[in-house]
Amino acid sequence: MSTTLSDLFLTGSKKLLWTSRGIFVAIAISIVTDSLVFGLDKESQFAIGVTFAALAFATCIAVIVLDVRAKDKDMATLSAVYFGLLLGYFIGSGLAAAVQPLINAYFSERLPLPGQVVRLEKMVALLTIVTSCYVVVSTLIQTKDEFRFIIPYVEFSKELKGAKPLVLDTSVIIDGRIADICDTGIIDTKLIVPRFVLQELQGIADSSDKIRRTRGRRGLDVLKKLQTNEKIELQMNEANLPELREVQKVDERLVIFAKSMSARVVTNDFNLNKICQLQGVDVINLNELSNALKLVALPGEILLVKITKQGDQIGQGVGYLDDGTMVVVEQGRSAIGHEMPIIVTSVLQTPAGRMIFGRLGGTGEHPVLN
Repeated sequence: MSTTLSDLFLTGSKKLLWTSRGIFVAIAISIVTDSLVFGLDKESQFAIGVTFAALAFATCIAVIVLDVRAKDKDMATLSAVYFGLLLGYFIGSGLAAAVQPLINAYFSERLPLPGQVVRLEKMVALLTIVTSCYVVVSTLIQTKDEFRFIIPYVEFSKELKGAKPLVLDTSVIIDGRIADICDTGIIDTKLIVPRFVLQELQGIADSSDKIRRTRGRRGLDVLKKLQTNEKIELQMNEANLPELREVQKVDERLVIFAKSMSARVVTNDFNLNKICQLQGVDVINLNELSNALKLVALPGEILLVKITKQGDQIGQGVGYLDDGTMVVVEQGRSAIGHEMPIIVTSVLQTPAGRMIFGRLGGTGEHPVLN
């Protein structure tokens, strides 16, 4: 199997990651060694040096273990933690600097020893900074999906690079045509399946009704096929958004989720299609896509059609093109079971698809079918 550019990039990223871990371990070992050397200089420093070396070693091991075990890191959570620590430190330092003169004025006469006031100031400053960091980090983690960096009259939101991701609906997964489309390689953006869509699919697969159970299992098979398709990127998203907590209907949750992700919804559901349009969410309807790709027939053209059954009206015959388009043939009942040249008289576009009306006659063939 040939190595792709993405595989090379992934391999390079892993090497860089393990290189950074090795550098971190080397620096930690150096600190531990220096601590031991510091403790061996004097007997009075031995306990301090060994204690610091043990703490440094334990910290290094804990950081490496957490980093290796936490493979799927949430960028939003990490950003909330990092920014929260930075913001909390500045807020805590400011509060500590504001409180320091009050502590000095109040305790300078009550604490006789000169170093006691300074020690108290450091303890209060440390407590203020730690408390501030905790409060800010906790707040940002709980509200990370709604958090925005806001300057008066200007809002900076995340920049979406590349094509918008596609959020798959239950109906389009059960339909199965999305897997065939992905096999063509035409989709070059991420496919997202929210957790609540997967749960609905599992509920259909566990239904007591045989037809629903078959549809649900077909949908699970389609998802499995998509997961193993190397031409696409499929993501199972937990969809833990505050806006979804009070919403129970899957269609409404899908629209809210797609809007928050700046994504497009892929569906076969006519009603969901309309809801997305009303909510300003881009939607792709596979039925409309299928109709757009069907063979175009203009009045006067000649098609070769095998008439397979009789129509509703007297003398009518019905046949189908290779793409499933129905062809109604006037006076075609007598030609049932035969492939005949049909002259197109009109074309009718319906929500269910395209219908072609024609009559027997002509000796040519449709140029597209040659």
